[in-house]
Amino acid sequence: MADPWLFIIGLGEDGPAGLSEASRAALSTATAVFGAPRHLSLAGIDAARAMEWPIPFDLAPLLARRGEPTAMLVSGDPFWFGAGGSVAVHLDPSEWQAHPISGTFSLFAARMGWRLEDTLCLGLHAAPFARLRPVLARGTRALCTLRDPAALPALQSWLRDNGFAAARLTVGEALGGPRERLRPASEITDDLTAPLAVAIDGRDLPASAGLPRASGLSDDLFASDGQITRRPVRALTLSALAPRPGERLWDIGAGSGSISVEWCLAGGTAIAIEARPDRAANIRANAAAFGIEHRLTVIEGTAPAALAPLPTPDAVFVGGGGDAALHAHLWDTLPPGTRLVANGVTLETESTLAACHAAHGGHLLRIDLAEATPLGRFHGWTAARPVVQWSVTR
Repeated sequence: MADPWLFIIGLGEDGPAGLSEASRAALSTATAVFGAPRHLSLAGIDAARAMEWPIPFDLAPLLARRGEPTAMLVSGDPFWFGAGGSVAVHLDPSEWQAHPISGTFSLFAARMGWRLEDTLCLGLHAAPFARLRPVLARGTRALCTLRDPAALPALQSWLRDNGFAAARLTVGEALGGPRERLRPASEITDDLTAPLAVAIDGRDLPASAGLPRASGLSDDLFASDGQITRRPVRALTLSALAPRPGERLWDIGAGSGSISVEWCLAGGTAIAIEARPDRAANIRANAAAFGIEHRLTVIEGTAPAALAPLPTPDAVFVGGGGDAALHAHLWDTLPPGTRLVANGVTLETESTLAACHAAHGGHLLRIDLAEATPLGRFHGWTAARPVVQWSVTR
């Protein structure tokens, strides 16, 4: 950073008073200052240098000034749900210098007396409320930015509809500036002052609130036409797939997408390949409902043709429809180290998986399950179709 041309400056609601000497010096030498109208006004940038961000947001005007002394104003910490990360990926580290200040999450945690390292921080100003579903539970604390005043009642409705009605909400308005207010959401009767954030305290939530963290969620949680890997088999399948944060899954013949959803809930990303449009729609609905639509991509098509343009996976799951040709293609094209799991319920698929096991090794498992069901005045065991599972590392 010997000679940066771009200065990424965090600005708070207190305006120039909260800036460091280094930030002020960078602003004074910049021949153009980019920012939202609110930021440019707060910082007192003169019209000759003020450059409002285009709508829709676009970095092109800023990047076109490469080499010219330029500043950009962002809220608080530029790299904590801010625009700093968006611009840094386009530049060499020597081209920019950042001047962060305490952002909304740090200020709000300080006002609430919450340990920031134990608190969830979510940017719900630019994401759906469903992002809360995988993480909110009894005892959880979360700080969330909101887009506008209308988002507060919308969030309250979402919480009620999803089993989180007992959460305590505190609203933070214009944190860090002279207009700052903190109020329980239940006491708000007048207009709200932006920018807004909400603190969600889950201490009073019931034990049943939120999603279990173990694999094998209830089948009832998924939109499905019946084509779904059932909970017990799904738990065994995910155990064999062994998801890790940041890894990518190919889910071939995804059906309802239940395997992809639980893979994403474990911290990975998934590409679900499904031939039927109605089932692809169910996968998208499930991704939205579980708050992981940013992690799950749906491809309408059939394998292996649909696989060619896809990024390389870390693991592959093949549902009940895989044939010998598909498995041969996967074995020939997947890179070494890729984990492959395939389930089969027909005699033909069982034969295919047995042949794959004989040729390539791995682990072959037969899953026989039975449930207790009414039998007259008593109960008896009703067996499900057996599932054969082949798992191997390429």
